[in-house]
Amino acid sequence: MTQQTTIAVLGLGEAGGAFARDLIAADATVRAFDPAVAAPVGAIACRSEAEAVDTADLVLSVNNARAAKAALERGSPAMSADAVWVDMNTAAPDLKRTLGAHAARHGHGFVDVAIMAPVPGRGLRSPLTASGRDAHRAAEILTRYGASVDILDAPAGAAAERKLLRSIFYKGMSAAIVEALTAGRALGLDDWLTADIADELTRADAGTIARVLDGTRRHARRRADEMDAAAAMLRALGIDPDIAQATHELLTKIPAPSACAEPRRAVPN
Repeated sequence: MTQQTTIAVLGLGEAGGAFARDLIAADATVRAFDPAVAAPVGAIACRSEAEAVDTADLVLSVNNARAAKAALERGSPAMSADAVWVDMNTAAPDLKRTLGAHAARHGHGFVDVAIMAPVPGRGLRSPLTASGRDAHRAAEILTRYGASVDILDAPAGAAAERKLLRSIFYKGMSAAIVEALTAGRALGLDDWLTADIADELTRADAGTIARVLDGTRRHARRRADEMDAAAAMLRALGIDPDIAQATHELLTKIPAPSACAEPRRAVPN
């Protein structure tokens, strides 16, 4: 039988609401607070962060980066010394370190946790990466209720670094797909482009990354001109070329490879 634990969930949006419901189903005592969303059935509805964290062993802050600091400032004074604050918001590493320092001054634990995949359909089983001095304590509690936590031997901020590195790639790719398909629809080519994108993603492997990096370095100037033309095409279609223009600008900053950087070719005897 799972040892019952009191867990406060601050923020009951898509992620926080799913976590709260999964914890309740796993027999945790959940104290919940969100100024705009009602607590799920089975949770103890609270009127503030301070009320929610009172008696909690673990606090899951699942608000957003803008609210993370204020939530911690309002909740810290009511926390016990052996409680741990888990910041699960997608925020800059510097903010995570600032939050960790605040928690230390108030005498309770702190963990930086990054949610590494979309929560819908996964809930508490979403892959989590944790860093900070109390990562093991938080992970021990969360894994009792079905969570999967990858613990980094690193201070707060390290989990956020990994999350945001992934976000640069994945969200950047998503934005590029949205922009390309918007243009594709305007040209009546969205079905063709959707199939082409799916084919490229299906065939991608580790070697794809090496080819992308090498090709980009070698052909940055030509590709910059290509993206300049793509941006002009989007403007002609009445579409803002945000991604195309940004890609053009990035490519113009990549220096042309020097002759000495070329690999030496073997000379036959």
